[in-house]
Amino acid sequence: MDFVNATASTFNQTQDYFGVLEEVSKYNVHLNYFEKLWAAWYMYMQNDTLATGIMSFLMHEIVYFGRCIPFMIMDKIPYFHQYKIQPQKMPTLKEQWDCAAIVLISHFTAELPQIWFFHPIATYFGIDYGVPFPSLLKMAVTISVLFVMEDTWHYWFHRCLHYGPLYKAIHKMHHTYSAPFGLAAEYASPIETMLLGLGVVGSPVLYLKITGDLHLLTMYVWITLRLFQAIDAHSGYDFPWSLRHFLPVWAGADHHDEHHERFIGNYASSFRWWDYMLDTEAGPEAHRKRREKKLAKLRSQKAQ
Repeated sequence: MDFVNATASTFNQTQDYFGVLEEVSKYNVHLNYFEKLWAAWYMYMQNDTLATGIMSFLMHEIVYFGRCIPFMIMDKIPYFHQYKIQPQKMPTLKEQWDCAAIVLISHFTAELPQIWFFHPIATYFGIDYGVPFPSLLKMAVTISVLFVMEDTWHYWFHRCLHYGPLYKAIHKMHHTYSAPFGLAAEYASPIETMLLGLGVVGSPVLYLKITGDLHLLTMYVWITLRLFQAIDAHSGYDFPWSLRHFLPVWAGADHHDEHHERFIGNYASSFRWWDYMLDTEAGPEAHRKRREKKLAKLRSQKAQ
């Protein structure tokens, strides 16, 4: 890689990571500390695919389980139960433990290959994983586009998975819990994990193919925010400070909880517009509106 001024020959193969970091810091004073950590990691590993693979998998596990822990704690604190959408169905410790075990197995069998092969595929299309990092504004714009792209993929594939035979063979496992909780966000069959995971990993690759401009750090921030969204949507908690109260098009936990409770409708992941436009919203309010629309249509036909 050519992202630092010092060449690979500067480093002794026997140096530990912190020794490499010291050398990178010495020759690249223009980089911030995080950029130095990043550059030193790739220099230390001497294998970019391995470096990205390990970093990506560890990041995924830390973010996923780290984000679930606060909701597990809230389940045990009565104060927070007022924000629980289905308070009569609190997950037991055994349910959470069993769910976590299956999710962890899925991470190693279904998700690890996607994570591992991302680097060579993205490198083929020209991903940037050097330093310095892109600006915050550039990252924000890119991530916003990725949210829209993935939401579209998720809506259509999720809706297809509710087709009879596909539901029984693939998607039924994810609906084991009619009152979802954070850990259940990735509780799914390996086939579903790969299908819907393609939207998360494939959207950045498609964006890179079209624009020719994507940094790996932007990808990491995108994955982190998408994991947060998925876990929050499955958390079963709707707080006054939840994003949907400030951004009306945001789906939120109430949107997806309704899907799990009724097993149909509300197929999108992050936004509400696909379900709104295609009349696949779930819940009593949506049912009432559809019923009124049908009655109005019948009255109109009779009047003619």
